[in-house]
Amino acid sequence: MTQIQDLSLNWRVSKQEAEAIERELLEDYRFGKQQLIEIFGHACAVAVTKVFPLSSLPKKQPTVLVICGPEQNGAIGLVCARHLRVYDYEPTIFYPKRSLNSLYQDFTTQCEKMDIPFLSYLPTEVQLINDAYNLVVDAILGLETDPTTVKEPFAGILTTLKQIKLPLVSLDIPSGWDAETGHSEGITPEVLVSLTAPKKCATQFLGKHHFVAGRFLPYDLQKKFELNLPVYSGAECVIQL
Repeated sequence: MTQIQDLSLNWRVSKQEAEAIERELLEDYRFGKQQLIEIFGHACAVAVTKVFPLSSLPKKQPTVLVICGPEQNGAIGLVCARHLRVYDYEPTIFYPKRSLNSLYQDFTTQCEKMDIPFLSYLPTEVQLINDAYNLVVDAILGLETDPTTVKEPFAGILTTLKQIKLPLVSLDIPSGWDAETGHSEGITPEVLVSLTAPKKCATQFLGKHHFVAGRFLPYDLQKKFELNLPVYSGAECVIQL
């Protein structure tokens, strides 16, 4: 474990590098956008099951609130919710600003067809959220978001998330954090699932569980960007640092 943690200090990527890696995956390695989102969403769900197995949840019902933004991180959250449903959790999605992207709309339809409920609003009374769910998945703001320009309804959602007493699981970048420097006004998650490789802001993460979902990356791409990824065991798609 210590060796992996030491290695991780040398392979955090900048926002520019993360964008370049994804661009090469799409353009040179011919991955599809849907394929990448599916890989990431599945890995995030697996990470949730590792930290919060069904038998460990404090409430009788295995409820999970998944909050999705309008960009790619939100789509990954939709896929995560779908896989959590397959794993017998009971996700509920709050998706206040739905994307017009047809691909993201497909992910929404998949969730609806699996009878995953969508909230029409997020309660402002924090205790209602605390009482209803076991944990919250933060899939709100991603790499493409400037945290200094966060507008409603997301600014209000972040305010609510700062007050809840439930564990938070953030996908790739905790919402409200700067991808390079870390958080200023952002949330404080217990779990971070870094996608492809940890971003520079991950140095500021002080939560209990940090996972990386990057096993699928072609070796030549890993070598080009000097990612020095840790060794995954067995058939695992995520690894905890």
